[in-house]
Amino acid sequence: MIKVTRLDGEAFVINADLIRYVEQRPDTFITLTSGERIIVKESIDEVVARAVDYQRSKHLLPAPLPLTADQPIAAP
Repeated sequence: MIKVTRLDGEAFVINADLIRYVEQRPDTFITLTSGERIIVKESIDEVVARAVDYQRSKHLLPAPLPLTADQPIAAP
């Protein structure tokens, strides 16, 4: 579950497992698997970060490894 804010300032929680996609146009639209669309104040990056953090908290995504000064950054 992630906490987001409606445009009128009302905070609420949505099930991040039900997010189909997120768009910014210029407001942020969250489309759920049911087809319902929700407009929120948070940026697309904030919504994605919260959804990723939620998935990590469920241990479905591994936590990023910490980089040390002597480790090269791997190319994508």
